[in-house]
Amino acid sequence: MAVKTLWSIDHDCGHTTQADLSDRPADRRAGYARWLAGRNCTDCWQSGRGEDAASRSEWLERKRSAEQARADEWAERYRMPPFEGTERALVWGSRCRHQLVTAAYTALVVEGRMSDTAWEEFEGSLRPLTRAGWWIDQRDADPEDLPELVEAATSDDRPTENPFF
Repeated sequence: MAVKTLWSIDHDCGHTTQADLSDRPADRRAGYARWLAGRNCTDCWQSGRGEDAASRSEWLERKRSAEQARADEWAERYRMPPFEGTERALVWGSRCRHQLVTAAYTALVVEGRMSDTAWEEFEGSLRPLTRAGWWIDQRDADPEDLPELVEAATSDDRPTENPFF
């Protein structure tokens, strides 16, 4: 007698489906059927997936909004000039700048490689970098590398003539 290929699966969600397991080796069909029984059926999985995506999207939006508020507050407090670029790049770039500069301050000043006075001077060299895309490009950089990255920035990355208004 041949091992069956059509299995009746009682899913965790309470639905029962028929699964054609003929594409699986005969000795693996029973184990796979057991595994399927521990999962939701395809319809329930797909409907739940949409809810997960929506809740994930809402969570991400709240997180980005909070990050943006912190970045805007920080930029105002430290007199950072506005960016140039597309609307999307402006908000993304400000979050990237905030994250990178605050991480660099921690790495360079708090951990002792740079004095507060030297940091203030360095911070002045950050202000002319108003192309949002430059900050987005540096988002994965090591914070300790920021001085070297700023030094390597070109005139295209410093388009504002008077960054201090």
